[in-house]
Amino acid sequence: MADKRNNKKNNRNNNMDDDFNPRFKKIRKKACPLCSDKNFVLDYKNAEQLKKFINDKGKILPRRATGACAKHQRDITIAVKRARQIAVLPYTQE
Repeated sequence: MADKRNNKKNNRNNNMDDDFNPRFKKIRKKACPLCSDKNFVLDYKNAEQLKKFINDKGKILPRRATGACAKHQRDITIAVKRARQIAVLPYTQE
């Protein structure tokens, strides 16, 4: 009986890696758009540039969606909030 269990276990992953799990695929990290392009300067007065970092409801996208590093995500947040304050971007979209 013990031989059958060990045999099933060995046959199950004979062509896959031991740590392979299809539910948890390894996703490649996005490169930070501000780090990768040195000429790209974030400006709170440029609404077209900031629209990449907000969703259709006007919310700021998280790092996992934008691909920005922590430092630049803070800069994006500050720029969006400043743009909202001077009415370049709306607080909400309807």
